[in-house]
Amino acid sequence: MLIHPWDAPREDAEWQRWLAGHDFGQLAVNGPPGEPPWVQPLHFAYDVARGEAVTHLARPNPLWSAVAADPEVLLSVVDDYVYVPGPWQAEPQTPPEHGVPTSFYAAVQLRCTAHVVDDPAEKAELLNRQLGHFQPDGGSARAAVGEVPYGRQLSGIRGLRLEVTGVRAKFKYAGKRSAEVQERIAVRLAERDGPRDAAAREHLLRRQGA
Repeated sequence: MLIHPWDAPREDAEWQRWLAGHDFGQLAVNGPPGEPPWVQPLHFAYDVARGEAVTHLARPNPLWSAVAADPEVLLSVVDDYVYVPGPWQAEPQTPPEHGVPTSFYAAVQLRCTAHVVDDPAEKAELLNRQLGHFQPDGGSARAAVGEVPYGRQLSGIRGLRLEVTGVRAKFKYAGKRSAEVQERIAVRLAERDGPRDAAAREHLLRRQGA
């Protein structure tokens, strides 16, 4: 992922706040020789204090053999993306039809070392961490070895602790454009009011002058 200086986070807190509200992504694992990477969409719970994300997958998932062969993986999250028509981006004194269309988006990529969790008690603890993230108000029984309702199902899954070893983040929202163009795009996004336009506009206004 190319990250220009004007698209980079101003501080770690910027991407951390964004990632705190995004817990679904794609886990990319190196495939066998001659094969492309294997990519698994999944929910995860990211713990900034521990520097790790936790998740789990079904035991028959073919991803496990790839993780065993190479535990260096990438967890990618992308959202708040919109298409920006060319005329919106035209600088003053430039014909609108000469403006360059582009995409706006926010993205965080976590480079991780994957640790497979097979111990039943550790898997139960991992699942309870995920439940605490996704269901803070409760409503589901806690997972515990040998106890209903989830004890018998622990053997059907394997846990993953993704130890974060590097982060690349990008907020591509007209950072190199003039203030006049940025204001125009903000107005057009509000007028269009399509899916994710409000979120993109918020990023653009927040990052003005970054």
